[in-house]
Amino acid sequence: MAFGHIQRLLQPAMLKTKQKIKLARLVQIVVLGARKLAGRNARTQVTRKHIAWELDLNEGIDFSIWLLGSFEPETVRCYQQIVRPGDAVLDIGANIGAHTPHLARCVGPQGRILAFEPTDYAFAKLTRNVALNPELAGRIQCLQLLLGDADAPAGPTASLYSSWPLKDEAGTHHLHQGKLMTTTGARALTLDTALATSGLNRLDCIKLDIDGAECAMLRGARATLTRWHPLIVMELAPYVLDEKGASLRELVQLLQGYGYSLADAASGQALVMDAAVLQAAIPPGASLNVVARPHSRPAN
Repeated sequence: MAFGHIQRLLQPAMLKTKQKIKLARLVQIVVLGARKLAGRNARTQVTRKHIAWELDLNEGIDFSIWLLGSFEPETVRCYQQIVRPGDAVLDIGANIGAHTPHLARCVGPQGRILAFEPTDYAFAKLTRNVALNPELAGRIQCLQLLLGDADAPAGPTASLYSSWPLKDEAGTHHLHQGKLMTTTGARALTLDTALATSGLNRLDCIKLDIDGAECAMLRGARATLTRWHPLIVMELAPYVLDEKGASLRELVQLLQGYGYSLADAASGQALVMDAAVLQAAIPPGASLNVVARPHSRPAN
């Protein structure tokens, strides 16, 4: 199978996460078999698209970066069209930093990236991958915070999904195949509190991917969103919202309340701000990448 064809197979539109994982597992078997014959294991350091990475090819996000050059290439293309040199950007749900260094390249030497990741597992990998790119590291601040709708005096105790193993493991999520990881080292804050001492004097864009916790995070971001009205690149995944006790309807209402409308991230086409219509367009277990655009933005 040609390498380019493998790339296209792994990134078709509207595939369920479970289906993408299954495809990735098939390709991974071939890749790891070839590496074993060459005397190599699943851990590697590589450079992809001028960014250095430390990767574990048993992990779905890592394997995508190794194989495709980036994780979620459509999302990368989307924010590369939005983010400009000098911008300030939040990477909320940074995981291992799959998007963080790409965003840092977009903002240039005068820009800033704040990368938020609460799980101990992914935060350690995030900081390592940032450190491997010293020309970008000065633009990036990594924060082990769990962003929600209230500040908590003690750290969070709940585990969160931040690992997507390509090998069959007990206890993974029945749809998206994620594995729960601890948040022992994190603090739980609202975004408004987290940014109060950040020194930011502008905020241009938020990349948001926190697996169903978006509603709580947005409720804790009222001052931030009403002050700066940043663009928000995010994923609509109704099934994970439901699992968190939220809903697509609540998410749409929150965005409308802040003065936002939605557009398809790939085509730029405006979407109807009707949760029932949106949910009907997203197959069960799948997601849709969107850009939330404010009706008006302040001049920076």
